[in-house]
Amino acid sequence: MNSDRLSGIATARRTVHDGIVDEFLHNHRGGARLLAVAGADAAGSAAFADDLAHAFTEHGVAAASVLQEGRGEEALRAEVVSPLRAAGADAVTIVAGDASLLAGRTRWLWHSSVWLAAGDELVETEADVIVDVVDPQHPSRRFADFCQCDVG
Repeated sequence: MNSDRLSGIATARRTVHDGIVDEFLHNHRGGARLLAVAGADAAGSAAFADDLAHAFTEHGVAAASVLQEGRGEEALRAEVVSPLRAAGADAVTIVAGDASLLAGRTRWLWHSSVWLAAGDELVETEADVIVDVVDPQHPSRRFADFCQCDVG
C-alpha cells in the first residue's frame, strides 16, 4: 500500500490501527510473529490487514499481509506458518480471512487475532481484539464485556 492511500485514512481509523500495533508489539516484541484478521467479509479483512501492515511498517517493523484463500489449518501451517518460522525473520505476517481463522486448532497458530465486527453477527469472542467496522472509515475498538452483573 502506498503512503498516499494511508494519508487519506480517517484519524479514527489510524488511531485504531496504531493502537492494535502498539498492543501487539508490547506483547510480542520480536521474532517471526503471526496476526490473524478475520471477519464475515473476507475482502474487508484483507483491506484492514493491508492497512495494519502499513501501520507496522510505520512503527519500524517489517510486515506483510497474506490472504487465507480458503486454506484450512494444515495448509496455513505448511504454506504460511512453517516458512515464516523457518526464515526466522524479525517480522509480522498478517493473515486475512474469514471466521475459520479463529476456529478449532487454527486459532492456535496466531500470536494474536483481530475480529472485524460489521453488524449484528455473532462477535467472535476467541479474538484478542474486536473492531467495529460498520463504518470502515471510522472503526472503533469494541471490548467484549458480556458480564450481566447487577451493579446496584
